[in-house]
Amino acid sequence: MNPHGVTAPAQLAERLASTGYLCDDALATIGFLALELGRPLLLEGEPGTGKTALAEALAESLGLPLVRLQCYEGIDAAQALYDWDFPRQILHLRAVESVSGAGANGVREGADLEAIEAGLFSERFLLARPVLQALRESPAVLLIDEVDRADDEFEAFLLEVLSTYQVTIPELGTVKAITPPVVVLTSNRTREVHDALKRRCLYHWIDHPGLDREVEIVRSRAPEVSRELGEQVVALVQRLRTGGLVKAPGVAETIDWARALDRIGSRELDVESAARTLGAAVKHREDADRVRAALDRMLAR
Repeated sequence: MNPHGVTAPAQLAERLASTGYLCDDALATIGFLALELGRPLLLEGEPGTGKTALAEALAESLGLPLVRLQCYEGIDAAQALYDWDFPRQILHLRAVESVSGAGANGVREGADLEAIEAGLFSERFLLARPVLQALRESPAVLLIDEVDRADDEFEAFLLEVLSTYQVTIPELGTVKAITPPVVVLTSNRTREVHDALKRRCLYHWIDHPGLDREVEIVRSRAPEVSRELGEQVVALVQRLRTGGLVKAPGVAETIDWARALDRIGSRELDVESAARTLGAAVKHREDADRVRAALDRMLAR
């Protein structure tokens, strides 16, 4: 049994459901296997399909801290691992000079310069970034979000870390996770993640949920919304996703739209209320214009 006490996919699905995250059997199974085999889980899919939310739900359901690394173009290993607190190091040097009395070398003659220098690179000045933080605080859930936005060099760094779950800090030594963190990587597939990293991970493609499951999700996450209104919003969003929009609404937008309609007092979806609250679900001007022009026809269906 894995160290997180999850004995079967159904049990993981129940734990996730207790946080409001409803998953199908396939996702529950691959999530269970990631825990059981100690393997990273790579989730790909369109934006808004619940990839990041799964990592958050995993952390909550397992009672573990969530450590998030947001990837972006140009990110490097130092920004994921650690840095030194340069301003505090400067203040420390000035304090040493003040106490010792400044001499020709900036410190008192005969002072142990090597000890002072070594002290600048001690734990007190170390700034742990997400990957190092997850290794030191593990067990934890490490979310590496939108890994497809990083470059090949950063992927190679991740592959090395995820193979050993340890990193070396030259000034302090090697840090190794006693219990490997639960690692979830997400990708919106703006580019292909390299095969080497994929081979290290278990893989799952997350698609938008079907109508019935999305209604269940809205009911779970926004229980204040009436069943009829929730069903109508989900049905409309499902149509929008097949309408060739620049950015189709995700599940989070469905929930936001249902809540927005509820807050303005709507008990059922009509053209006027849908148009007034469209900004909760559609975030591009071209898409908004297109949807408003077709609301009569779409709601009539």
